[in-house]
Amino acid sequence: MTPGSNIPLSAARVAVDVAAPVRLDVSGLLLTAHGKVRSDDDFVFYNQPSAPGVTYRSGGGTAPDAITVDTAAVPADVERIVVTASPDAAGRTFQGVEPTATIRDAATGAVLATFTPPGLGAETALVVVEVYRRGGAWKARAVGQGYANGLAGIATDFGVTVEEPPAAPPAATPAPAAPPAAAAAPPARARAGSAPEPAAPPTPAAAPPAAGRINLDKGRVNLQKNQTVSLVKGGRPLLSQVKMGLGWEPAFRGKDIDLDASVIAYGPRRDHLDSCYFGKLTILGGAVRHSGDNLTGEGAGDDEVITVDLGRLPAEATGLVFTVNSFSGQKFTEVAKAYCRLLDAATGEELVRFDLTGTEPQTGVLMCKLIRQFSGEWEMTAMGTFVKARTVRNMVRPAAEAL
Repeated sequence: MTPGSNIPLSAARVAVDVAAPVRLDVSGLLLTAHGKVRSDDDFVFYNQPSAPGVTYRSGGGTAPDAITVDTAAVPADVERIVVTASPDAAGRTFQGVEPTATIRDAATGAVLATFTPPGLGAETALVVVEVYRRGGAWKARAVGQGYANGLAGIATDFGVTVEEPPAAPPAATPAPAAPPAAAAAPPARARAGSAPEPAAPPTPAAAPPAAGRINLDKGRVNLQKNQTVSLVKGGRPLLSQVKMGLGWEPAFRGKDIDLDASVIAYGPRRDHLDSCYFGKLTILGGAVRHSGDNLTGEGAGDDEVITVDLGRLPAEATGLVFTVNSFSGQKFTEVAKAYCRLLDAATGEELVRFDLTGTEPQTGVLMCKLIRQFSGEWEMTAMGTFVKARTVRNMVRPAAEAL
């Protein structure tokens, strides 16, 4: 298998083992449609080896650890089980290590598929594969997503509570320098229901990326170029219909400007899936729809609107890039007040807005992108990148490079 590819499962019970030249800790997480565990009990690993329909099996150091999924016993509110791996040695990365996941029929041991994530380096943990439910059937997908903050980073991303070691109280008086920690205790294993505690880094760690992320809890978000907002409100990912409104005005009174808005869909390897524009108003099984062409840009409000049903997008669609281009060859120096804004399609509430403040003498602009995270939530990033492209076909390559 290759990253992003999937296979139908021909067996009701499958085992996923992950082998490597070094000892690995393998675990599984049961996730709902919101991309989160229901509780810490949905984290299956060596210290908590079972959950409904999912079990952990240790290889005892002589064989790879494995996660077994009995699809018939998985609760109805669980949509996917992600299988993760991390080196057992504290601080060890996947540099020079090629883990291979093997998906087997748990009853017969027959190999159904194998997957070796490519290009690994500084990652200390991986989401390797996932077993997921789609249209009443079960499939397996190759993922290969790396994390730099260990298995604890994966666990917290999916909603598991991770217990941090308590900070030592400050000393009342200055203490003499401690001798080298030759007899330091080994890292503790996690208690049942929690992720393993992350090993202390050799240098002070930066705050995790999620700590400073903007979300929708405080109302409408106005983005600046290159800023990102997580489409999460009240702790729940936004998975309903949204509308991306794109608008512009002529820079000079009385001079019409004909621009075309589009959205280009990509898979996890930046592979082009399809493009939605005035010549193709519906793509991805109706999950993305275009309002049609506006020939002048005159008038208040959005000039063209693209509706996206986030909950109906196929699993292979992991990136959407919204673009505007000038088929007639007019440059963006002839455009004023270009913007994009994300709205809740059900209520009309404006959620996110990005106003293009600068222009360049080009015929295309990448306005913004929506990226699906492995936790299931979507993030919107303002782009404002100008390119030489008069048609959506010519936007495909620069948009892929900007993902």
